[in-house]
Amino acid sequence: MSASLESALNPTICRRMLIAYLIEQLPKPNNPALEDVTGWPRRTVQDIIAKGLPGHGTQVDFIQQGVRNNDGYYLLQDWGSFDREWIQAHLPAICRVLNVTLD
Repeated sequence: MSASLESALNPTICRRMLIAYLIEQLPKPNNPALEDVTGWPRRTVQDIIAKGLPGHGTQVDFIQQGVRNNDGYYLLQDWGSFDREWIQAHLPAICRVLNVTLD
């Protein structure tokens, strides 16, 4: 990845792309799992899912499991305006912009 690509990437958009990617990739992506992978606070993750992703036409549903409100996981239904293949191809640059390391 070139440094020019990384300097052109908007961190706000990168956060949204990374969360969409992780929701699709993690086995049961819930808030604690997303917080653990990204190192971001709960509220940041919640805001991206509730407010950031819908602004791009990205559809995420919460699949309830159990009786507590936080029992369950997110399911990505539609990538909206995001290009899944582009995100996958540029994931290292996105992670560098956000200072996130994926294992």
